[in-house]
Amino acid sequence: MPNVTEEWYDSLRGWRMELFLIPASVLTALTLVADPLLLACILCSRALRQETRYLLLSNVLVADVLFVAVNLAILVCNAHGVRMLRPFCDLVTAASVTAYCGGVLTLTLMVADTYAAVRWPLQYRARLPPARTRQALVLVWLVAAVYPVSLVIAMEVLDDSAPWRPAVCLVLLSLGSIGREAEAGVHVYYAVGAVLCSALILYCYARLYAVTRTSGIWRSRYSRARLTLLAHAVALLLYFGPGLVFTLELHLFSEGSASQDVRVWINAVNMNVLMPLPRACAPFLYGLRYRDIHDTLLLLLRRRRLGQVTVA
Repeated sequence: MPNVTEEWYDSLRGWRMELFLIPASVLTALTLVADPLLLACILCSRALRQETRYLLLSNVLVADVLFVAVNLAILVCNAHGVRMLRPFCDLVTAASVTAYCGGVLTLTLMVADTYAAVRWPLQYRARLPPARTRQALVLVWLVAAVYPVSLVIAMEVLDDSAPWRPAVCLVLLSLGSIGREAEAGVHVYYAVGAVLCSALILYCYARLYAVTRTSGIWRSRYSRARLTLLAHAVALLLYFGPGLVFTLELHLFSEGSASQDVRVWINAVNMNVLMPLPRACAPFLYGLRYRDIHDTLLLLLRRRRLGQVTVA
């Protein structure tokens, strides 16, 4: 394993992959600016905090902030040759995977929540009160964390070598070194999660269309329903896409069917561009499309401007 990380680091330096930090930093900065603003809008409004859809959205934003922060820290350390101890590297990568899975699972719940609100409008608030939504979010984080944390514990228990510092800290290399049986478990974990989430999303959207097709909201080409569906579809594609690319990376790494440079390039594009991209777009695809959040944000900005004028 030390030789693999050294070769990976040499490829990073040879291809000057540190230049990929530019798009990664820009996308991360956009996320770290926009997401806290939307979170502030939700947390500062008692009415928004009582809405299930806004609680789910706030959880997505929290997961995105955590993911991009950890992801950028890993990328910077790898680019500048900062070597972490193996146990710390495993914990950091587990946090990254947990944040990614937590965001994807919450997005799936947002689709199910939209379906429930349309399908049972009169019983919706009674069936999904804020307290039950918070319990569901706790369950989401437990489900997202249980497998990555279990893998970290297993790797630490089974690895009887002295602590060492890998040249690069990557989820791909950590998972690629745990053996065939454990690697098969990783594939099953991601495959089952992707299939279940995709099936639930497709079912909810199909049922939504069946329930609302006679209401006339789909007749106009640029109706709000069509634009909302398009925004959700783009966001889901952007969130799920990097996970599929990562599965391809893991397969190429384990089979050795591609050259080292090809694997390094795929990983660099995925981690520096494809993974931060949906997090930077989410505030605009989801958050600012909600009128309540948009109005609350304008109100907060107006109050701040008036406060500055009063102080001056």
